[in-house]
Amino acid sequence: MNDRAPAPGGLALIQELVNSVDLATGADRLDTEEGRSAFGLTRRDVPGARELRESLRAACLAHAGHPPHAPVRELSELLAAGPLLVKVDAASGTASLAPADASALTARVASAIAEALISGTWARLKACEAVTCRWAYYDRSPAGRSRWCDMGVCGARAKMRAYRARKKG
Repeated sequence: MNDRAPAPGGLALIQELVNSVDLATGADRLDTEEGRSAFGLTRRDVPGARELRESLRAACLAHAGHPPHAPVRELSELLAAGPLLVKVDAASGTASLAPADASALTARVASAIAEALISGTWARLKACEAVTCRWAYYDRSPAGRSRWCDMGVCGARAKMRAYRARKKG
């Protein structure tokens, strides 16, 4: 929906998952074989992936200071199904968190969130304020206070609605 660059690192996976449905049209990439394969999912995995997607969207909305879009399961509960392992490189001694099951979407999402927490980027993955959009985007603004996925579309529409409301009142 927007022209912003993808989120950095593992957040790109989360951004892609959240944006796998177009709320305006209802088109859901998880309904297609190609869309499912992009996330390593089978048809049987789709209900869980959708639940994860909407809990992630709620977290992204919270990052932008918006209320949840719908009742969702706690993201922490869902991520508990995706355990992480601490991996230590024998040669360098560096440590990292990695999914216990690299093929499981929930574990890959948990790993991406852990990576983003360490790098300080997790809170910059947000969801658009526009009710008909809710697209996930990475906020690269200096102050980190962006509200819309695209200022030229969703932001302009919101500002125009506010302007018209002021003119009426």
